[in-house]
Amino acid sequence: MELIGSTLTANYARPKTSHFLPAISTMASSYRNPQQVMAFNPSANIWRTNSFYKSNSIMPSTPSIQHDGLDLVRARTSFFPSNRTAMTNRYTPDDWYKSNQSHYWESESSRKSAERLRKDTMRLIQDKDQLTRRTQENTSKNISERLNDIRFWKSELSHEIDNMVTEIAALTEVKRRLERALAETQGPLQVAQECLYHREKRMSIDLVHDGVEKDLIKEIEVIKSCQERMRLHLDRATSQLASNRAAQHELEKDLSDKLTAQRIDDRCHHLRNTSDGIGYYRGIDRQDHAVSLPDSWSRFTDDNILRSQSERATSHKLRDEIEILLNTTSNEMWNQFNNVNVAFTNRISETTDAKSSLQAHLAKTMQEIFQTEMLIESLKKAIRDKENPLKVAQTRLEERTRRPNIELCRDNPYHRLVTEVREIEDTIQKLHERLMEAENTLQALVKTKVKLENDLSIKANSLFLDQEKCMSMRKTFPSMPRLVGYT
Repeated sequence: MELIGSTLTANYARPKTSHFLPAISTMASSYRNPQQVMAFNPSANIWRTNSFYKSNSIMPSTPSIQHDGLDLVRARTSFFPSNRTAMTNRYTPDDWYKSNQSHYWESESSRKSAERLRKDTMRLIQDKDQLTRRTQENTSKNISERLNDIRFWKSELSHEIDNMVTEIAALTEVKRRLERALAETQGPLQVAQECLYHREKRMSIDLVHDGVEKDLIKEIEVIKSCQERMRLHLDRATSQLASNRAAQHELEKDLSDKLTAQRIDDRCHHLRNTSDGIGYYRGIDRQDHAVSLPDSWSRFTDDNILRSQSERATSHKLRDEIEILLNTTSNEMWNQFNNVNVAFTNRISETTDAKSSLQAHLAKTMQEIFQTEMLIESLKKAIRDKENPLKVAQTRLEERTRRPNIELCRDNPYHRLVTEVREIEDTIQKLHERLMEAENTLQALVKTKVKLENDLSIKANSLFLDQEKCMSMRKTFPSMPRLVGYT
């Protein structure tokens, strides 16, 4: 195998026969009578030069030079008359030399042209080979730069996806805490409502719109307000989680596309002229399936990252707001819970003091009733005790009315007896009046006693409701960690 650009040498093989020249029999077909050709084709002599015809025309008809070779020709022509006409058709030496020179010049010109063409072709091949190599190297370099760009954006996307996954997990945890805190508020709300329901069972004068009731109503309003704010932030968290997951989906889709593009470009970057799987794809350079430009390509990924960062910032802000809301609502509910408890304690203390006072007054009233009853008994006994003296005085007066005649005198005894009777009657009347007054007083004391007892039962009922029913339920209020959703 010859190298391109090297001089080719021809190898000639001598035939294995004993003679160098071929046999005459093999050349017989090449020696034909030109006259026959011209006879059949008169234009066959057109290719011969004019000098041949001129020299042929001045040639003598009979030779004047004696030569052995010429005699031989003559001897032969004497034997073959047709060859004499053939002598007139042969070329001259000048034609022969000129033909040779023409062949030399043509050969040299052809060789120079061929050599020039060969050198130009070799130079063209080398230039095009170098151009193809440089173009392929530049293409590989561009693909490598493209791979670096893809790796850069892929790392950015991976970093942003990790941050977004962390943010989604954090927001999900805060949302779960918010849901727990919202569920925890239902217990205190139910307790406050039950306290109001139980306090509706207070009786008579104790059924007042006191500070406890005001604080309980305020506690219910505070809890409902906290629940409303929690539900609002819970809806916002749900919506923000959907936005975060949508941004994460776009990032993961973009990352997946870049992984595929990186795999394809990496395979293209490692393709060589000796690689397997290469082939012709006619017309592929005239097809443009591109849907983006480098600027729009990088801007698309940058927009996805910016959108994700914006969503993460919004999510982080929402998480901070939820944390503040949880602390604020728990503090508000705790403060109001404590206010209600203080109001309950004060009210229970007031009711206890009132009950104690009522019990003291009731005891005094009972004592007074007892003494009034004893007084009534004493009055009755005193009235009974005045009956016999009155009878004695009246009997004496009646007996002295039987004195005869002049003896029926208004003497001092008579006046003393009349005075005594009147004094005793007046005493009895006053005792009856005092007895009636004592009985009225006793009735008033009894009524007071009944009222005190009734009021005591009312206070006892109020104490039972506030102290036993309400305060026992309010011992189950959730702790601060539970109100912020940690447990």
